[in-house]
Amino acid sequence: MITSSQNPKIKLVRALLGRPKERRDAGAFVVEGVRLVDEAAKSNWEFQFAFYDDSLSERGKLQVEDLRVKGVEVEEVSAAVMKSLSETETPQGILAVLKLAQLPIPDLLNFVLIPDLIREPGNLGTLLRSAAAAGVQAVFLPPETTDAFAPKVLRAGMGAHFRLPIHAMSWDEIHEYTKSLQIFLADMDGPSCWETDLRQPLALIIGGEAGGASESAQKLANQKISIPMLGNVESLNAGVAGSVLMFEVLRQRS
Repeated sequence: MITSSQNPKIKLVRALLGRPKERRDAGAFVVEGVRLVDEAAKSNWEFQFAFYDDSLSERGKLQVEDLRVKGVEVEEVSAAVMKSLSETETPQGILAVLKLAQLPIPDLLNFVLIPDLIREPGNLGTLLRSAAAAGVQAVFLPPETTDAFAPKVLRAGMGAHFRLPIHAMSWDEIHEYTKSLQIFLADMDGPSCWETDLRQPLALIIGGEAGGASESAQKLANQKISIPMLGNVESLNAGVAGSVLMFEVLRQRS
């Protein structure tokens, strides 16, 4: 059992939970909780190692055995060590270090999400979760959008990371991948999404919570789109607005 916070693997986990640079340099990220570890295992994601403590549920204990059968290195840690690593108030007793990898981008794109200047991790995670549910084929993350593999984004994404190609890109790269698509920018001044044909191959840009979309995003877009709202509501947050628009695309195409 690992009881020391100075253990090299414990130090690695703590570093990976911190800055994006640490995750990029190590080529790894951390998932916490039975649900996310299970999603990663079902997706055959590459594990580096996993930790658990004695508070683990019966489902979690079965998960540990399954990981061991698959050849994953699994070690028990003390409750104190697990609590020191956990990003949640009530740790579920399991976390894993996974390889930082990206699913391949499909050759023929017809539905892409571009979250621009999304800095609130919960909003980005919500967008990724909705994207996976709505049939988005790929997510392109422009500069200054928060790291998709940050702990809070992973928790809010609820396993979407293991089903979606998520790629950080420059605007030039995004332009290359989307030049055959209609580019819609979510904007309150745009036509209603209910009156816009969203069956065509498209990319959807969702701007940041505070200042909206960047200048680069506005230059890339060739059409604006809005969500009709009643009452005196000024706007929706990025996670909600993007989810509504993605499911309108799904509705029209169904």
